[in-house]
Amino acid sequence: MTLPPDRPARVVAELGRPETPEETAARKAEASRKHRANQSLINLVLALLASLGVVLVLVLVVVRPDQPARQPVDFVGDAAKSQSLVGAPLAAPRLPTGWSANDDGVTTSADGITAWTIGFITPSAQFIGLKQGIDANRTWVSNALERARATGTDSLGGLEWTVYDRRSESDTGNIAYALTTTVGRSSVVLYGTAEPAEFRVLAAAIAAQLDAEGKTK
Repeated sequence: MTLPPDRPARVVAELGRPETPEETAARKAEASRKHRANQSLINLVLALLASLGVVLVLVLVVVRPDQPARQPVDFVGDAAKSQSLVGAPLAAPRLPTGWSANDDGVTTSADGITAWTIGFITPSAQFIGLKQGIDANRTWVSNALERARATGTDSLGGLEWTVYDRRSESDTGNIAYALTTTVGRSSVVLYGTAEPAEFRVLAAAIAAQLDAEGKTK
């Protein structure tokens, strides 16, 4: 059997001569290294693209456009309709231009106390919530204010109001400032983020309205 002649050694142009076995081995090792490096880079890019895809999906699924603002409610008309449910005058004061309400309703708590609630938006775009408990007790008032401590009193609209000023505290939520009073069978709680001046406007209007309606009952 005749063996094929040995293949002549590869002539490298840069060297001008055939490669030695050592040079051939080194060239192949360098080619393998570059191939592995390229594959690692490609894998890294693919992993980054996959991660960006996951983030995009999460953004599309989780992020929602801002909810539209609630439309103003006719709290005066709603109070008139709810009057027969509670058997007592409900706070629904006539307020100056710039005031509005975005929520109202009658609720009954677990302890059986019926309450009329309104969410007011003040002229400075701050919030004041009203809770009017019928035949409520001190515990109901304390719970409505998350057991905040009184800091003083103020005479508004001919009524004595207890003041709860928590603006110097941290993490007060929606009870940065509050006022409470009692009119007939009603315990009135005002709480929110507005400045005291806006609380006083609302409190005086409520006192005048409930006092006038109470005298006609």
